Amino acid sequence: MNKAVILVGGPSRATRFRPLSMHLPQPLFPVGGKPIIWHQIKALSEVRDLKEIILIGFFEDFVFRPFLDKCQEDFPETSFKYLREYSQLGTAGGFFHFRDQILRGSPKNIFMLYTDICSSFPLNELLAQHERHGRLGTIMVTRVARSSAHLYGCVVVDAETRLAEHYVEKPETYVSDMASTGVFVFDQDIFRFMARAMDNRADLLEAERAKESAYGRYDEGDDTNAANRLRLEQDVLRAMAGEKKLSAFLCKGFWRQIKSAASAVPANALYLQQALEQSGSLLAKNTGPGPEITGAVFIHPSAQVHPTARLGPNVSIHARAVVGAGVRISDSIVLDNVHIKDNAAVLHAIVGWDSRIGKWGRVEGSAVASADDIDDVTQSGVKVNSICILGEDVQVKDEVFIRNSIVLPHKDLAANKHNEIIM
Repeated sequence: MNKAVILVGGPSRATRFRPLSMHLPQPLFPVGGKPIIWHQIKALSEVRDLKEIILIGFFEDFVFRPFLDKCQEDFPETSFKYLREYSQLGTAGGFFHFRDQILRGSPKNIFMLYTDICSSFPLNELLAQHERHGRLGTIMVTRVARSSAHLYGCVVVDAETRLAEHYVEKPETYVSDMASTGVFVFDQDIFRFMARAMDNRADLLEAERAKESAYGRYDEGDDTNAANRLRLEQDVLRAMAGEKKLSAFLCKGFWRQIKSAASAVPANALYLQQALEQSGSLLAKNTGPGPEITGAVFIHPSAQVHPTARLGPNVSIHARAVVGAGVRISDSIVLDNVHIKDNAAVLHAIVGWDSRIGKWGRVEGSAVASADDIDDVTQSGVKVNSICILGEDVQVKDEVFIRNSIVLPHKDLAANKHNEIIM
């Protein structure tokens, strides 16, 4: 029997995902027609003999309850649970804190996933390699450009044995082009290893505390030295690699982070393209009198789209949205209750809940060429060209052009805006 844990963070995280995370938690933001975390749950539900999926975070309990109830209906063979951390315990602290509940039923293998990623999630292949090599854990890695490797946790991998020989979190100099994807599978003995890592961390903190106290610099109120925090990357993975207890599995499908709000648009495109290559049942098709569809397009059944509209590629239209005559939308996400009036255009953009775009209005961002293009909002104090984002309840008047801007919720825009952050 196998289990899985998804780390969902909390409301104090995902600040780079604003203004979208001001309306709902980042894991529940829809990409590819479904919440970010749904895609992970769908992949996990297809893993052989996986019986339970546990979400760990420090959101209030009620935040994920409706979503997990729906997951229980969609995936009846899997049970779901949300466990709330009493404080921020670090990337591995919550996982270790709830070890008794995770180990209930004596699972053989335990998956751990970060929630802020999108991927093809080849989890059965990952599990097969993990069991074949018999090491304590296996980390899924992907190959990244040498120029951006310093942005990730890097793994030095033996090409023949797939042994992870060395792990460095965001190295200052080039180490490897194999980057951690935030997807892992561990043997149940991982908790014994983590207990030892906790003891080592406590010893180091005590030594540091004694040294600081000797110089009168230690602050009892400084909780950054809390010994009950455990960092997966620095405290666990690095030690596992050093003791030759970590394997690496290369993901040959797609993968990318979903850190900033702008990164939701390329993630949306990846999942829509995946749906198109598979059954395509989720996607809209060119049929009879209806909108012109190009490429992969998701339209919620409750949305109203005028037959003369042109949609695609890589477009998601969500619940109760209204798209008027002659509207053009591409590479964009249109959220619930949005009204886009006649002859407007939405290109490389996210239109927030309950927003309105007037006739002949235009909301346009810039195409994303690489992950580096979407993580930084400004450079040298100037808004960079990127995805255009409208927060909740933004009103764009007729014939107004909003370009490469980020607009916070509840704003009325009656004049053109270019490369601005509108607060």
